[in-house]
Amino acid sequence: MGQRIPEETVEHIRRSVDIVDIIQQYVSLKKRGRNYFGLCPFHGEKTPSFSVSPEKQIYHCFGCGAGGNVFSFLMDIEGITFIDAVKRLAPRANVDLSHIADHSTAEQTETSVMIAAHELLKKFYHHLLMHTNEGEEALSYLLHRGFTREIIEQFEIGYALPSWNAAVTFLTNKGFSLPLMERAGLIVRKSGEDSYFDRFRHRIMFPIHNHHGETVAFSGRALGNEDPKYLNSPETPIFNKRNILYHFHEARVPMRQKQQVVLFEGFADVIAAVQAGISHAVATMGTALSEEQARMLRRNASSVIVCYDGDRAGIDAALRASETLTEAGCYVKVAMIPDGLDPDEYVRKYGADRFRHHVLDASLSLTAFKLEYLKRGRHLQNESERLRYIEDAVKEISRLSNAIEADYYLRQLADEFSISMDALREQMTLHGKKQQTERKHERRETVILPAKAKLLPAFQKAERMLIAHMLRDKAIALTVQETIEGAFNIEEHRAIVAYLYAFYEEGHEPDVSSLLERIHDPQLKRIVTELSMMPMNEDISSAELQDYIQCVLNYPKEQLLKQKEAQLREAERQKDYERAKRIASEIIAMRKSLHFGRRGING
Repeated sequence: MGQRIPEETVEHIRRSVDIVDIIQQYVSLKKRGRNYFGLCPFHGEKTPSFSVSPEKQIYHCFGCGAGGNVFSFLMDIEGITFIDAVKRLAPRANVDLSHIADHSTAEQTETSVMIAAHELLKKFYHHLLMHTNEGEEALSYLLHRGFTREIIEQFEIGYALPSWNAAVTFLTNKGFSLPLMERAGLIVRKSGEDSYFDRFRHRIMFPIHNHHGETVAFSGRALGNEDPKYLNSPETPIFNKRNILYHFHEARVPMRQKQQVVLFEGFADVIAAVQAGISHAVATMGTALSEEQARMLRRNASSVIVCYDGDRAGIDAALRASETLTEAGCYVKVAMIPDGLDPDEYVRKYGADRFRHHVLDASLSLTAFKLEYLKRGRHLQNESERLRYIEDAVKEISRLSNAIEADYYLRQLADEFSISMDALREQMTLHGKKQQTERKHERRETVILPAKAKLLPAFQKAERMLIAHMLRDKAIALTVQETIEGAFNIEEHRAIVAYLYAFYEEGHEPDVSSLLERIHDPQLKRIVTELSMMPMNEDISSAELQDYIQCVLNYPKEQLLKQKEAQLREAERQKDYERAKRIASEIIAMRKSLHFGRRGING
């Protein structure tokens, strides 16, 4: 049974760690005023709405509502438990928590066992490649392909025997459950039987790591002509292709330092790039670049060079990946590989220097790449084909928001095809007007309606302002508590002030980050961080404070008044004049009460 971490220890760790330092490992932040801003790591966006307050030691996204303190950030970004988040930050506060065990669920325990099995099997495969006679063929193949022993060690490449049960026997001897190993994707169950065989046989094994550097899957390359050429681990509880990039755990630091990443399609391309001195290289998992992977790259680098194979399929895939990256807010360039080669082949044929200078350094802007892409398959000597290309090219250029960039590409087009700039600009203006009309229609459908929905009633604004001030000032919280206690009209607000009253009664001073430790509901946390980061005048007069309080107290009365007015209309419709007279008297008294309250505030 795991031990509980004392509250004072958690508090010491939280106070010892700077949330800006932690978040900057995942998000590129820039200081603006008192806070830091960046692109939210929890949803795709192009304009920074993610704010980090070093003063309050909290973060909040004004786009998606995510918010919390340093522990909740690690829990959300890494998908770990609170205990694991505390333990991960403990060394930064010089606190030893190695004796503390997490109260892991059965699922978490199975996950850790799966990772442990992958780690051991990785070492087994690597040993077979480097130190056994059985691995000599695979080792010779790799060395012949240009892999050095150092790079094989660095990437922990291995070899799976041709045997049908080498991994099964190895895992059994290490005490692993075979049904669990099947769910981990390492072995396969024989159809209709209670026995298993190895998933990977007679293949060079490339370990795949998650972003903590733990082995969670393999990709096995055939040594001969077997199909498939690459056999990958299936999706498992610890491996999701959409959320993992090959070599990301090693590339994260250099890509953040350079604010640039080179994206490849294959593992061999990444390894060749690293050999060529390009440490900020990653690759997708044999599938199209996902939105999750694009956001992951944007959190760590502002610029991406897409370097896919030079054949038709690679160029098509590069275009799709570039559009996904642009949507995620990345600045994209595309490196063109000549002669239909893949990056690995190019490096082996022409060398590292030529790859760096003639491919990566010569990479095209996304617009230049798209204009080249539009030429594919077109016979530009043919007049009609040439005109269609020019039309498509102008349409593409018209999408650019930067006028200088648009003018640059228009001039290139004018020079290439001997067309006047006036004609091209006129055509671009027509496309621009059409796109503007389309955007207006989109805004009507997607922006205006939600904007109306965000308009808050006066009482709700008053409650939000009260809580915002209460989070900043203990004396204001005490005044509100003495005046209205928990008489807030919105359920979430009542819950938040209950936490806040208890927090101050325990003797704490205003500290939103510490308060968040006591709140377990994610929705309440989002509201607290939003209100805490809300821009406002922190000097509030007594009259303004009483105005907010009265607005909160008046809301139930105003609702009751509306009910009475409806009852009056119904009595008059039924010609029940006695009842109508009685209700009218009640309404007059209620209106006087409300008016008196407001006069008291203004006076």
